[in-house]
Amino acid sequence: MKRKKKRARRGGRDSRPVLLNDDEIQAMREAGHLAASLLDDVKNYISVGITTEDIDRRIAKNTEDAGAISAPLGYRGFPKHCCTSVNDVVCHGIPTPSKELKSGDIVNVDVTPILKGFHGDSSRTFEVGDVSPVAKKLVSNTYRALWRGIRAINIDGFTGDIGNAIQVFAEELGYSVVREFTGHGINRIFHTSPTIFHYGASGKGEAISPGMSFTIEPMINLGHWKTDILEDGWTAVTRDGTLSAQFEHTLVITPAGPEVMTLGADEVPPF
Repeated sequence: MKRKKKRARRGGRDSRPVLLNDDEIQAMREAGHLAASLLDDVKNYISVGITTEDIDRRIAKNTEDAGAISAPLGYRGFPKHCCTSVNDVVCHGIPTPSKELKSGDIVNVDVTPILKGFHGDSSRTFEVGDVSPVAKKLVSNTYRALWRGIRAINIDGFTGDIGNAIQVFAEELGYSVVREFTGHGINRIFHTSPTIFHYGASGKGEAISPGMSFTIEPMINLGHWKTDILEDGWTAVTRDGTLSAQFEHTLVITPAGPEVMTLGADEVPPF
């Protein structure tokens, strides 16, 4: 598929962040738990020979069985229930019956169920079969980069602290951080304020306040951070063809600090 000669637009949201009440935070917990359970199932399902369309059908069924709907389906014309991004695909890969997973692939699966009106947004990068040491390290370090961002959150801090922590960590390891896609506020609305950049200076951006809800979803590349969009209008790929990995969690800021709403059943955070 040909590449468009344009770059994806960065996130930019004008409204002030919505601050959730206790009932709304509980609803976010339920939506986040569902998102995590969908990915827990995918973790056990991923194998050599299945297609990304197979993954999408499984996500669709499990979402419907849980009494939820898939936010990506029909969102600005997106045609599937989840995103499946393989190898040099940075994000927004469209599931297709022709894309069969091979040993050595890495694939990010991004899900966003809507349950009782609230969104739970999460993604993980999975290893398929016998993955190279370089790819394994990229996947592992991208997950660690996500948690560096989470650990940088303080009630008296700023959203820029998140991006700074991610960028410093990733670049010290020789990786680059994609700048053309961001994390975002999320609640009843899929994408809203604040915008969460995965790079930049600490002390910048929105002040962190209890009740805020947003995603952190760094995309980390082996090569350069620049991306291109394919002719389907969605699929973002690394401009230099190198591997990319991503992990994403939805968080709500409570008086005690950040609460991760999309933790996997057996997930043990690093550090």
